[in-house]
Amino acid sequence: MTRGTAPALWIILPLLLAGCSLFKNTAAPPTMYLLSAAPLSPGEAPEGALIHADVAVLRPRVRTGLDTDRIAALHPDRRLEYFADVRWSGPLDEVLQDLAVQVLGSNAVMRSARAEASVFASPYWLEIEVRDFQAEYSSAAAAPTTHVRFLARLGSANDRRILAHLESDVHEAAADNRMSAIIDAYNRAADKALAEIAAGAAQALNTGHPGR
Repeated sequence: MTRGTAPALWIILPLLLAGCSLFKNTAAPPTMYLLSAAPLSPGEAPEGALIHADVAVLRPRVRTGLDTDRIAALHPDRRLEYFADVRWSGPLDEVLQDLAVQVLGSNAVMRSARAEASVFASPYWLEIEVRDFQAEYSSAAAAPTTHVRFLARLGSANDRRILAHLESDVHEAAADNRMSAIIDAYNRAADKALAEIAAGAAQALNTGHPGR
């Protein structure tokens, strides 16, 4: 080793050691939020609402910008952002597919509802398109209102007919601008929107008298 080499090594070595820390994740993991169907109150399900049909709930189609596990916020200038350090419990299409299965099952609307990838897995299938699923701010100071809008199609696997086109558009105001209150508003809006879709599907299936 020559005399001129040692200083160069002492300069390079600290840089290499410092470079290793660039790949170390020192941030705390994000808080994850789960959506769950609200239980029905006694007597809330209408008598005779049970439809003797098995329904496959397909993976929802989610609008660009919402097709993520991040939780979206929309500002008055139509700027879409995501809340920091929080996530849904999975990608939004998976979260809403699971929630739709819960709602259809807990509402005593169908004999069975399950998540499927194919329209041929059950005699009937339900496909949901997610057009809105964001917290909307009217101003920076005010608490947001969650906006959930679903378009859905109910179909028959046997003859490939579309039995019904369904839509639900729900707004739920958050109690305040805390994340827990915003998630509660999301849950209430999603649950109500899916309950409306389930009721429309039940009406369409009742008209056709499935399974009888």
